[in-house]
Amino acid sequence: MNLMFFLLIFITETATEKLCPLRASIDVLEGEYFYLCFPESKLQHSWKEEYTINWYKEIAGRQKRINETHRIVSQMNFLEFWPAELGDSGNYFVTQSSGKRNFTIQKWTLNVLERNRSSCFNQNHLTTEIQNAGTGHSLKCNDLSVNENDSITWYKDCKNYENERGRELDFKTLSVQHSGIYTCKISISHEGKLYHSTNTIRLVVEEDAPEIVTLEIVGRNEEIQTEIGKEETLNCTGFLGYYIQEDANLYWWFNDTFPKKCSGIPEADPPICEEDLKKSHLGNKFYITRLLRIKKVREEDLNHNFTCTLQADEIMHIKVVKLKKGNTRDLPMHIFTTGMILAVLFPCVALAVAVVCVIFRVDLVLFYRNISQRDDTAGDGKEYDAFVSYLKDCVSTSKEEREFALRILPMILEENFGYKLCIFERDVSPGGAVVDDIHSFIDKSRRLIIILSQNYISDRVIYELESGLHKALVERKTKIILIEYMPISDYNFLPESLSLLPSKRIVKWKKDKSLPVNSRFWKNLRYLMPAKPTKSNTKGHCLNLDRGSEGTQPWGGGCDFNTVI
Repeated sequence: MNLMFFLLIFITETATEKLCPLRASIDVLEGEYFYLCFPESKLQHSWKEEYTINWYKEIAGRQKRINETHRIVSQMNFLEFWPAELGDSGNYFVTQSSGKRNFTIQKWTLNVLERNRSSCFNQNHLTTEIQNAGTGHSLKCNDLSVNENDSITWYKDCKNYENERGRELDFKTLSVQHSGIYTCKISISHEGKLYHSTNTIRLVVEEDAPEIVTLEIVGRNEEIQTEIGKEETLNCTGFLGYYIQEDANLYWWFNDTFPKKCSGIPEADPPICEEDLKKSHLGNKFYITRLLRIKKVREEDLNHNFTCTLQADEIMHIKVVKLKKGNTRDLPMHIFTTGMILAVLFPCVALAVAVVCVIFRVDLVLFYRNISQRDDTAGDGKEYDAFVSYLKDCVSTSKEEREFALRILPMILEENFGYKLCIFERDVSPGGAVVDDIHSFIDKSRRLIIILSQNYISDRVIYELESGLHKALVERKTKIILIEYMPISDYNFLPESLSLLPSKRIVKWKKDKSLPVNSRFWKNLRYLMPAKPTKSNTKGHCLNLDRGSEGTQPWGGGCDFNTVI
């Protein structure tokens, strides 16, 4: 009996380590069974101390302990929802308490999505997999159940798919006809009732073979200027291609030694440690990342090689990072003396100049471009200054975003400042292969302008974002500009790979305030666009946004009689 009990515990812990959702933000459909859990390896065991596990939810800015009900059940490292409801959305965390200490084990943000009553899935609750025709592939059902006897049913486009019941849907040879939206439904019995958990995957099968890619480390050897005592984090990202290579390994080493692993508790970590390997994917391209953390830069750390190695299938790539002390050369005496006198006599002037440069940095750069007639576009072989990506399908309930993308944006950038935009609906002839056209036109553009809204990522424009991110991250050919069309408080709906970009480059649209051509919005946008000679078209023209004969303005305003552009 004891042997069976320990065997059951072992099986449960093994499944827990494998299935626990470790993501910070999790989406789940209402009315479905779901659980939050953490690996037991995160517990701090001590044979001398007893401890308790407590689950909390943040309500109105306060932490409220979760009490068990017939629907919400906590079992050690599990918090189960039978089923999840819309009101369950919020921030959750779990703590371990003993007589001497109390600490947080893990935190989550749970988003319970409303079920689509007219479909078997929700557009915001699916993943996309892009594969090539003629290859084999398996769709995996993200199984939340531990009981292998739970019933599984597969659907394609909400119709029962060939009576498939397995946890994986295998395709020996993919064809374009296999493209579609696949949903696996797991039926779970609990206390005499039947609950469901679903997982939906959009499968895109392309006829053309993928571009030839090679295993490589993103970025080249680099030197980082730093200071003694400063904390530094070195990033190394490896590009694996179109599938995760299980034998691929990414690791750091320096001074002929390998750094120790970071424990997750900063106070207990050694001076130099490396984080666990993280895997991510952008569309059908896969990456692995490992960070090297240096608590405080020491004198002996300077000018040493910190080497990142990517190794797989007997192929090895190396990236070397060096830390260099910032330039602190002494100035000649007469220059130092003159500088001190100027600093004493004219501190207010210096401060005012500094403030002006910071506040009017964008205006100064645009002024310099105008008087110098600088042109960054000459001879680079690009056809367009920017490709515009925005929400196009019926998810959007407002016509304002379409009006902004198809009319206002080109009216200002093209007619007033001489830029050439590529807008798919306006400039691409119908009838071609959409995926190929998008990839081609992004490749011909110097910038990718993404008009962000909360529903952006649910549309087919996800491929435009993935292509642009790949060119910005790996190929370093295209720079991305994000226009926050509506206020967005949380960017977790965007792909994780977006965090690998140097900066988010966000410009915020503020409706009436942003309409005039000399507004801060258009200046910031031109600042991020490539420099080119300005096309002057600013006299006697007003940005007329009236709709229909009654002259109503969709933004609640427009330009008045005193505003010309």
